[in-house]
Amino acid sequence: MPPLNQLVFERPIYVLEDRLADLEQQDDPSPEVRQEIRDLRVEITQKRREIFADLDAWQITQVARHPERPQTLDYLELVFDEFVELHGDRAYRDDPAMLTGLGTLDSLKVLFVGQHKGRNIKEREKHNYGMAHPEGYRKALGKMQMAAKFGLPIVCFIDTPGAYPGIEAEERGQAYNIAYNLREISKLETPIICVVIGEGGSGGALGIGIGDHIAILQYAYYSVISPEGCAGILWKDVKYRDKAAKALKFTSDNLQRLGVVDEVVEEPLGAAHRDHRQMARTLKASLMDAIRELSEFSSEELLERRYEKFRRLGVFDESADSDTAPDPDAGSDS
Repeated sequence: MPPLNQLVFERPIYVLEDRLADLEQQDDPSPEVRQEIRDLRVEITQKRREIFADLDAWQITQVARHPERPQTLDYLELVFDEFVELHGDRAYRDDPAMLTGLGTLDSLKVLFVGQHKGRNIKEREKHNYGMAHPEGYRKALGKMQMAAKFGLPIVCFIDTPGAYPGIEAEERGQAYNIAYNLREISKLETPIICVVIGEGGSGGALGIGIGDHIAILQYAYYSVISPEGCAGILWKDVKYRDKAAKALKFTSDNLQRLGVVDEVVEEPLGAAHRDHRQMARTLKASLMDAIRELSEFSSEELLERRYEKFRRLGVFDESADSDTAPDPDAGSDS
């Protein structure tokens, strides 16, 4: 029976894997069958590499949203050696869409903040599909301020289609709380590492996305709006979502070229949903490298670097026919 969450462009891989599984079930395979098994394994690897090296922006969006892709709770188990969750915003309620707590990466103690979408209907309803309310952003900021007070690095995992857009969220100050977070997080005197692990949707992502080191997984995306939302606004029809995805330039390679992210974290062959543990090992190594690098800077240096980092975003040279952001250290004659 084929996997329920099979993406269309992955089907050639699954066909080969089904054939391989049938051959491997034989009790006493002949030399010819054993050779075919070896050949199929090589072909599967080549097919994965070929397909995932040539994904367009909409296909990458589908991978970022894959139901089997590891989410925040998966990484908390696989990446962190210990984790103690902290609840509540000390004002209204605890928001399950936003997870916060104290964790350790080997011997490194950190404060963790991240959105969790959920994998089944019950879990998704509990975590509101990763769409935080204002209290979620208040909870995140409060715990991050505590981390700065005690000198703990902060690790943020971003995975949300956006902040919750409901009337009750707006009544309780959704936009204000996100804007307030942007200002207050930018002033925290401790290293902040942010990683987009799946979807990085608009202000919902930015509310915990102010960091000294911004990373993104290879097949995640980070965007001001979803492809569907962009298509609905510009072309009045969601069927143009693939065109919108391409125009938004929100894939990891574009974001790194434009200077929006500092690092692209490579995913296992065939993307993270095929090998959670390998993805977790790679992500853990990336986090530890970033924390160690940032720990070399003083508080004053961190704040100055962070300020300059975000001031550079959006700077471009109209005379250059290129998507590449200009070198901020380069001189100018103008």
